[in-house]
Amino acid sequence: MLYLVPSPIGNLKDITLRAIEVLKDADLILAEDTRTTSHLLNHYAIKKPLSPYHQHNEHKVLQHLINQLLEGKKMALVTDAGTPGISDPAFLLVRECIKVGVLVECLPGATAFVPALVNSGIPTNRFVFEGFLPVKKGRQTLLKKLAEEDRTMIFYESPVRLVKTLEELATYFGGERQCCVCRELTKMFEENKRGTLREVAQYFREKGVKGEIVIIVEGLGK
Repeated sequence: MLYLVPSPIGNLKDITLRAIEVLKDADLILAEDTRTTSHLLNHYAIKKPLSPYHQHNEHKVLQHLINQLLEGKKMALVTDAGTPGISDPAFLLVRECIKVGVLVECLPGATAFVPALVNSGIPTNRFVFEGFLPVKKGRQTLLKKLAEEDRTMIFYESPVRLVKTLEELATYFGGERQCCVCRELTKMFEENKRGTLREVAQYFREKGVKGEIVIIVEGLGK
């Protein structure tokens, strides 16, 4: 059995009772970063074996993990923050589990884009999740395509690229398109900056940027 277990995106209290129960019952916990997950496990007095599972080793360890699952082990997969598989490793392992008949269960829980979307003040009835934009290849092509998207758009971005991305979105979508940049969700210094793409880009250009970022942009013609 493979369990996909959402972990807090900031505040350690944002974990479900069931997630704690599954982690305590697992034979092995797969972690994107064992140091980050150790902090969470120590907080809830969970003592279980940890093994790294991330984008740099997932192909290498895949078959070994499948063999253990087929032998009857219960594994819980967590990432540094949020739900596994949402801009984080999980898909490869889930696909292989399904292929060989290993049961997979995803627990409900924390993910950054849902509170960011709901809190943005931008329409939530129809939306598209784009995750991280390509850094180089295909970036301009995708931005040109998204400029015609009429649904609300959701992006993840790193703090070092935020201003550049907002400026590019303003170029392709128009500087007056409404957006909301959500920073450090559920943490002490949470910030939700709303305004036009041009205004928000200028704000962070002057202020500087730290933390985890979600960008919500209104669709064409909203």
